[in-house]
Amino acid sequence: MKPLVYKKSRKVRGTEPERHKLHLAKGDTIRVIRGEHRGREGKILQVYPKRFRVIVEGINLLKKHKRATTAQGESGIIEIPGPIAASNVMLLDPKSGAPTRVRRHRDTDGTIERIAVKSGQPIPRVRAK
Repeated sequence: MKPLVYKKSRKVRGTEPERHKLHLAKGDTIRVIRGEHRGREGKILQVYPKRFRVIVEGINLLKKHKRATTAQGESGIIEIPGPIAASNVMLLDPKSGAPTRVRRHRDTDGTIERIAVKSGQPIPRVRAK
């Protein structure tokens, strides 16, 4: 007879999930290259490096049923953007507007700059405040 092994006890506890190195950042303009929304463009609202996903405005809209929290509050069905895999989106070239791969370049002062492979133009990081 096979010995009984509990799967939960075999799992290593307290380990951090792997953080993926993303070529994307919040505020970047992207184009979806795979999936149901292929060809559509939008701006990144949120990035999840541990889950390797991004939320893009107007893409992968999910319907959320919202209940009124107060007597005067609004209730109804609202649409919110859902996360999609980061591998399914490509950054847009700042010069031509076409999808491009990203190269990293370290300056003399140590800052890392993203460079579009197609045009060689630097891609500025949009710092949200």
